[in-house]
Amino acid sequence: MRNNKGFTLIELIIVVVIIGILAAIAIPKFSATREKAYFAAMKSDLKNLASQQEIYYSDTYSYASTTESLGFVTSDGVTVVIAGSTDGWSASAVHAALAGTEGCAIYYGSGSAPTVGTATPGSPGEMACTQ
Repeated sequence: MRNNKGFTLIELIIVVVIIGILAAIAIPKFSATREKAYFAAMKSDLKNLASQQEIYYSDTYSYASTTESLGFVTSDGVTVVIAGSTDGWSASAVHAALAGTEGCAIYYGSGSAPTVGTATPGSPGEMACTQ
C-alpha cells in the first residue's frame, strides 16, 4: 500500500486564489487607513498650533505669522502655512503624501477663513478638512 501524503495541485490552486481574493479586499482598506492617519496628523498639528498661538498671544499681545516664531514643529510630511495679526490668525495644513487640494484649515479671531480644496471653516475655531 502506498501512503499518499500531501496536497493535490487543485487544492493548492484553490488556496492561492482565496489568498488573492483576500488581498484584493484588504489592500484598499489599508490605503484608506493610511489616508485617515494623514488627516489625523494634520488635525493634530493644527490643534497644537492653536495652543501655541494662544501662548504666544499671552506673551506678545499679537499672533505669530510664522511657525519659526512659535518654535512650532510639524509632523512628518505636514506643511503648515500661517497668517497672523494682532487680533486673529488663520492656518492651513497639507500633507506631502496627499494631493495639494486635500488638507485642513482653521482660523481664530478676525483672521480670514483659509480654503484648502473645498474645505473652508464656517466659524472661528472650527476646523474644516477635505475628508
